[in-house]
Amino acid sequence: MASTPGILTEWPWKSLGTFKHVLLVPFAIKSTYNYLTKDSPEERDFSTFMAFPLLLWRMLHNQIWISLSRYINAKGNNRILDRGLEFDQVDREKNWDDQILFNGIWFYVGIFTIDGAQNLPLWRSDGVLITILLHTTFVEFAYYWLHRALHHHYLYNRYHSHHHSSIVTEPITSVIHPFAEHIAYFVLFATPILTTLFTRTASIASIAGYMTYIDFMNNLGHCNFELVPKSLFSIFPPLKYFMYTPSFHSLHHTQFRTNYSLFMPLYDYLYGTMDKSTDSLYETSLKRGEESAQVVYLTHLTTPESIFHLQVGFAHVSSKPYVSPKWYIMMFMWPLTLWSIMITWIYGRPFVVERHRFNRLNVQTWAIPKYKLQYSLQWQNASINSLVEEAILEAEEKGVKVLSLGLLNQSEELNAYGALYVKRHPELKTKVVDGSSLAVAVILNTIPKPTTQVLLRGKITKVASLVALALCHKGIQVATLREDEYTKLKNFLLNVDSKSNLVLTKSTSYQVWLVGDGLSEEEQLKASKGTVFIPFSQFQPKKLRKDCFYHYTPAMLTPKSLENVHSCENWLPRRVMSAWRVAGIVHGLEDWNEHECGVIPTTNNNNNNNNNADFSHFHKVWEAALRHGFQPLNNISST
Repeated sequence: MASTPGILTEWPWKSLGTFKHVLLVPFAIKSTYNYLTKDSPEERDFSTFMAFPLLLWRMLHNQIWISLSRYINAKGNNRILDRGLEFDQVDREKNWDDQILFNGIWFYVGIFTIDGAQNLPLWRSDGVLITILLHTTFVEFAYYWLHRALHHHYLYNRYHSHHHSSIVTEPITSVIHPFAEHIAYFVLFATPILTTLFTRTASIASIAGYMTYIDFMNNLGHCNFELVPKSLFSIFPPLKYFMYTPSFHSLHHTQFRTNYSLFMPLYDYLYGTMDKSTDSLYETSLKRGEESAQVVYLTHLTTPESIFHLQVGFAHVSSKPYVSPKWYIMMFMWPLTLWSIMITWIYGRPFVVERHRFNRLNVQTWAIPKYKLQYSLQWQNASINSLVEEAILEAEEKGVKVLSLGLLNQSEELNAYGALYVKRHPELKTKVVDGSSLAVAVILNTIPKPTTQVLLRGKITKVASLVALALCHKGIQVATLREDEYTKLKNFLLNVDSKSNLVLTKSTSYQVWLVGDGLSEEEQLKASKGTVFIPFSQFQPKKLRKDCFYHYTPAMLTPKSLENVHSCENWLPRRVMSAWRVAGIVHGLEDWNEHECGVIPTTNNNNNNNNNADFSHFHKVWEAALRHGFQPLNNISST
């Protein structure tokens, strides 16, 4: 929002929300119906039929730029500005498709009302030439002066300041303007198109090509990484007057009073508004290599559509806690979902999805291109292990200090909670962290006080075993409903006093349930009113009871000094990270020089020292996390 919003700031369909796209449906249906059913060439109009695919192409084109920009900025190659994005910018830019909808409506109005706007040929050279000439002369010149006028304090405060709220730009920042500004831009950019229509020289190629050119250059100028090779300007030096670069326009967003031009810097040269640091910033950005990370969190995909929730996916979707999409959205998105599955399968290796900066640490998140279903298939273990091992060795090669494993990338069956890789590569300098100590500490500090007994239900993991061990050591009774879970936990509790606190029960009347994967709906429904469900897995239980309380999976609230946080981790709220992820950051901040991974011995040998486990380590990790500004979520529940 502008600092002092003027008239026509809001889009007229704001109240419709996501249903705003329905406004285009009648036009699309009419043009498609005519093309498929009419016999006469006049009514069976291919150019009108192609209007809707052009709008879809524009949306896809923009999304490709968004994903590409976020991926490259996460890696750091040729990055221009180091400042991070925040949630307020993502929220401000969520309606970037408004301008496509606005253009689409007026395209259809023009098609149905302007004589000669139907049955356009695929190509006309004279129309293409007129479009190029009008853009390079009238449009560029008029835009320069319109832009300078928008920086007058009266118009800037009421309109253009909304666009300049984004200092670090993303491709979609290019189209984030108040409605009134978009009216002016539409009139300006429509001039070449209307001229070719009125002169009967328009073609599908001239209109579609021109709109694609505008989108391409807009996105290029706001992507925050330099990608225009220096060789272009070396081969043809005058090109610098006719083509801008991302660093050129980035200076406009940081300096405000320079580099006003649309896509051609010519007018900044002519009128003396070229920023003096333009050339140096361009060359510095081009020389910038991939950023080295000190801490890496190795995450994973869950469902096929969860790839859209990654930071490199849909910006606004990733800025909110993940929820399974509605069936009609899944039906509409299945072609893109299938395409993304194919891409990840073909690419087949870990890729960077996020970057953060915290104190002296550069932190990155890498994703394994495997889905939750694949992790549950035993025959996929070798493939998953190979990818995780590849990521660890790549981290070692890049000098990463700590690699923290996401929960799906570690299990006793899969890789002995990461110990497999340490055993294979004993010389590893990169420390592998499974995050179990902090996860346990978070759970122990989430259990309400004073609690004397808990019910533990779900797949027994390292975290579940350690929680049970710590609780029994404190004298808190740990009950299980299933004999196999009881037997497995019993092997960890060799001290007679501790073992006596572990019981097998048929009762479900416990007020605190520690739950993991495998909790059934039937079991949830048997819980008493007011039961507190505390997950020890990284996956939320399905919330079936409105009369119970559901805590988030083990996680902590991040400090405000953690930069570039603008997406949610799975179903966690904003600026909250899983304990497994935080553990790696804390490990790096504390410069702990040991691995934290591996299974707990399960033997009845009396020499086993699980009963004398060093519970001070949980306290040590917990206190370190608090000292660095991470906060517990005791007062936050996911109800």
